[in-house]
Amino acid sequence: MDKLKMKWKEFIFPVHWLLPVIFTFVFNNSIYFGVRLFTEGRHHFDLTSSIDNLVPFMPQFIIIYFSCYILWVVNYCMIAKQDKEQRYRFFTADFYARIVCLLFFLFLPTTNIRPVLSGGDIWTEAVRFLYSIDPASNLLPSIHCMASWFCYVGIRGNKKIPLWYRRFTCIAAFVVFYSTLALRQHVLIDVFAGVALAEITYFISCHTNGYRIYMKIFERAGDRLMELIRGKEHGKQEENVV
Repeated sequence: MDKLKMKWKEFIFPVHWLLPVIFTFVFNNSIYFGVRLFTEGRHHFDLTSSIDNLVPFMPQFIIIYFSCYILWVVNYCMIAKQDKEQRYRFFTADFYARIVCLLFFLFLPTTNIRPVLSGGDIWTEAVRFLYSIDPASNLLPSIHCMASWFCYVGIRGNKKIPLWYRRFTCIAAFVVFYSTLALRQHVLIDVFAGVALAEITYFISCHTNGYRIYMKIFERAGDRLMELIRGKEHGKQEENVV
């Protein structure tokens, strides 16, 4: 009975695959928002090209831009629940990619010119809100595009996941790419850099053994956390006996 209870706890709190997901979220936000403390006031390069100006500004794409957070949560959890080696090769690649993003944000800070927003419709107001919470910096590479492409990279070879969903994820990623351009959140080079970075780091992770370091750290952390959970459960059982 006690073992059954413990299995149930491990089911509702799946430590070993959940920890990499949580760490990725925390690490990403630490980089994205923390690096601005070091680049504020420095010169930022505008890499907008003539091609970027051909893409019309469409505030309606704000729904795509924000909806992709759902895609990230669903797919990253789906990827984390794959077998151990696949899980850690993926999250190691993601870790490598975010380190590269940190270096770019620090040593090649970029920006772009956003449109002057007029009107009070719901789409424009939503974009105005986006601009207020997300300054035009940390653009190259695009983390939005990189993470969306990672969502596809991590499942595209997994035949256990329905083909229709894998295709949907690929199409969704391209729609996200366009949304970043249509909202003037990014320029073309940011998009290409984000996709290339995901592909390169995933290739490196799949052909090297660096993932074993990442796996060792998170497996130990997961084991330790489960020991704490088991310890608390055991303590409660002793109290009940007394």
